[in-house]
Order: sequence, then C-alpha cells, then structure tokens
Amino acid sequence: MTSSLQLSDGRLLDLYVSGPADATPFLLHHGTPGADVPDRFMERAVHERGLRLVTTSRPGYGTSTRHAGRRVVDVVADSREVLAHLGAERCVVAGWSGGGPHALACAARLEQALGVLVIAGIAPYGAGDLEWLAGMGEENVVEFGHALEGEDALRPYLEAYREDFLTVDADGVIASLATVLPEVDRAQLTDEFGDDVARGFRRAVQVGIEGWLDDDLAFCAPWGFDLDEVRRPTFLWQGEADLMVPAAHGRWLARHVPGVSAHLEAGEGHLSIGVGKFDQMLDELLATV
Repeated sequence: MTSSLQLSDGRLLDLYVSGPADATPFLLHHGTPGADVPDRFMERAVHERGLRLVTTSRPGYGTSTRHAGRRVVDVVADSREVLAHLGAERCVVAGWSGGGPHALACAARLEQALGVLVIAGIAPYGAGDLEWLAGMGEENVVEFGHALEGEDALRPYLEAYREDFLTVDADGVIASLATVLPEVDRAQLTDEFGDDVARGFRRAVQVGIEGWLDDDLAFCAPWGFDLDEVRRPTFLWQGEADLMVPAAHGRWLARHVPGVSAHLEAGEGHLSIGVGKFDQMLDELLATV
C-alpha cells in the first residue's frame, strides 16, 4: 500500500508498506535514482520469510518533500518516524547501491535495527586509501565529477536525463546507462525486473531531479557519522564486475566497517548480484539476527 506520511517537521514522505501488519519490518533504502517502488522479486522473498516490506522515497524523490542540504545520516531520523508510525519496535535494514550509505547510517545510529544488509553500496568520498572514481563507467565518472563541482554544475546534467526518464522502459534504461552496465547486468533488465527498474526511475523523477541531485551531493560530502559507530550485525555483498559502484568500494568497506561479513563475488555486477543472490543474503541476515 502506498501512502504519504507527514513527518514532525512538516515534510511529506512517500511510504510503501506490504505484508503482514504485525510482522518485523524489512526497511529498504532504494538506489540512486529511485523511489518507493519495490522490486517484485524482493517483495516476494521478504513476504515468504514472514517480514513486512517497508520502503520510502527519499526526500526529493517521487512526491516526497525535498530536504535541501540533507546528509546521509539524516535518513536515520526519517526512519525512526516511519517505524514509530508503524508501531514497530525493531526492524532489519537493507540498502542497494545509493541506498547502501543510508543503510550504514542505520547500522550506526538506528536503535531499532537488528541487522543491516548492504548491496553494492558506495564507500565514503575522500578516504585516503580509496580512488573513489576509479573503475566507474563513464556516465558515473561524469555525473560525480559534476557533483564534486557542486549543485550548479550537477543540476543541468541531471535535468537533461529527466525528460527521457519520465517515460523510460527497460530498453531505455540500458541505453541511458550503457557505460555502467556490464553484460551480466544488461541480461537482468528483462521481463519483470526490467519493468520494475524502469518504474522506479519514472517515479524517482516524477516531480523533479532534486532527490537524485541531493543524493549525489550527500555522497560526495561528509556523511554525518563515522563507520566506527556501526555496532549492528552488518552484511556486505559486492560484485567484482560492477561498473556503477566498483569492487574497490566493497573491498574498502570490508576493511573499515566493524565486524562486517563481506561477500565479494567474482563475475557479478551491480544488478546481477542483487537479483541472483538476494535469497542467500536475506537468509544470512535473518539467521544472524
């Protein structure tokens, strides 16, 4: 069920909830760009394990109110309000791609989190022992290059994508992301999953590109928390063939997230690892927490 939640500061947040009303929430943080449109394979897997799927459109995506200048850590306060609205005292958390840093923020600061899953998540910008852009496909190098210059440089670049994304289908996603999709990922963008990715892109830019813009700016700035704060069981999955978030990001996080259980998978890309390994990821998370 899709609804709009009014937060304590007056902002509105898109909220999607499905599954048993009394079940533990599986709080999912979507990728960049993205919105409160779940991938149906994930939704089925979550329900099969007796969990309640909960996801939102981050501020500026879908019809969620923009939160200009937001930091990655700000997702924790919004997540607390979502859980309070649902009457949930505990949850498990996951984040894919751009949702990864937001899941890590919950691993550090969200008291209700029992455990956290990070799928192909971005590492912090500015770490001295990580060449952050190295290994990214051309589109991402250009996009984050603009982000590092600031909002004035990034906004027109993202605006140029919006008109196409408003009506994009799976073939259009492949065309738009050509340099960041290895063949193993292109092969996933068919049938149901391809439709779900395209629906998420369309929903993401429904009102504008502010959510996408603010995500990119937040990734390139201090996140507002330290990885040393992570105390919840955390599970990391990263594909070695990933051209969106290179494997070096996963290896860096594996070295720096306290107690993390890391899986660096040969031959897997940014999308294929989530589609092909999700049942295994979910079972590992739930077995531990």
